[in-house]
Amino acid sequence: MATPRFEERQRFTQPWLWIILAVMIALMTWGFVQQIVLGEPWGSKPAPDLALWILCPLMGIGIPLFFGALRLDTIVTEDELHVRLRPFRWRRIPIRKITSCEARTYRPIREYGGWGIRYGGKRGWAYNVRGNQGVQLEIEDARPLLIGSQKSEALAAAINAPRAL
Repeated sequence: MATPRFEERQRFTQPWLWIILAVMIALMTWGFVQQIVLGEPWGSKPAPDLALWILCPLMGIGIPLFFGALRLDTIVTEDELHVRLRPFRWRRIPIRKITSCEARTYRPIREYGGWGIRYGGKRGWAYNVRGNQGVQLEIEDARPLLIGSQKSEALAAAINAPRAL
């Protein structure tokens, strides 16, 4: 990859998300302790013990680790825009194929249904992990793309710089 003119790394840092995950871990732990350790069925229709042995580590450890590992990487070089929601693969867009690029405020839930890699119908794709600031791109022969960014003005400037020459 060529020398970057812009780089940004973002993570899911919303307190509400981590609170939901903590509550989920607490509930799964309580269910496991109640049914497996204390021998009392958990709920009116308890899951089989084997299901709890599988689901508790998955939900209590696996999902928080997965969210902790997710990261939105955005890199702009002289020739390409690279965007990736790790651990998924990179999306590379040649700068010459970008027909329009502007920083904007958007509504993640209303326009794209939330955060992550999202499809918003006629609005196209969105890669975002937090906030409501981003860069809206129109791309030759592709659907529109919104990239969430905490530095949206700098990202737009980096994308637009080679196009202005």
